[in-house]
Amino acid sequence: MAEDAWIDACATDDIDREEVIRFDHGGRSFAIYRTEDDRYFATDALCTHEYALLTDGLVMGTIIECPLHGGSFDFTTGEAKSPPVCVDLQTYPVKVEGGRVYLRLEP
Repeated sequence: MAEDAWIDACATDDIDREEVIRFDHGGRSFAIYRTEDDRYFATDALCTHEYALLTDGLVMGTIIECPLHGGSFDFTTGEAKSPPVCVDLQTYPVKVEGGRVYLRLEP
């Protein structure tokens, strides 16, 4: 894998614990999450149901709740957890180095 496949998304301090922020790159929007125990995850930012921005949603543990209809996903796996969502969310590998959060968009 090429090293340039890792994209610098944000500083670790840009995200509070149990929160999510939006990151735009290459015409796409991503959601970057931080758990209570300082693990970081990334998914597509749009809900698979009605395409609302998940970054406006509520983080509870490892669950993100969509602000539009209340459907939820486990952002660590992308798994759809509650209706009306039924299509899983795309997730992306994340690494933390030097106080920065990187995500990999290429396989």
